Amino acid sequence: MARAGFTAISSGKIKFGKDGRWYSDDELVPNRAIGRLFSRALQVLPDGRARLELGEDRADVIIEDTPWVVTAVEGGPQQGFTVVLNDETREPLDPATLRIGAENVLYCRVKGGAHEARWLRPAYYDLMRHAETGPGGEAVLPVGGRRIRLAAA
Repeated sequence: MARAGFTAISSGKIKFGKDGRWYSDDELVPNRAIGRLFSRALQVLPDGRARLELGEDRADVIIEDTPWVVTAVEGGPQQGFTVVLNDETREPLDPATLRIGAENVLYCRVKGGAHEARWLRPAYYDLMRHAETGPGGEAVLPVGGRRIRLAAA
């Protein structure tokens, strides 16, 4: 069993998984409140390393894919979309930053364009219900009068 205490910050290896969940020594941190706390406390350093900073406590974090994930999407094609991240922040989606990566995973830029975020499946499906088929058979997302082509990077 993981050595996670109240915050798990002083325990073993801490990882943020591509599934948007937190792990301590490769075991799921089951307390959702701790997961939210970790997501809010996550810092990405200028050298690209990730770290939890909770008061005086610091712990390096292994990032499996991206430091943030899109958990939900709000809005629509006419007014634009807002992404909800795992740290519970909301920000306007910049549709020009959407890209499809390996295994058809959707990504976009967040945090002022500084970081990439992976879309979790529920958010992806909510967004894609607005997609249309383009002339070449590709997925196209209408946003604010524009049509954004969604293609593999």
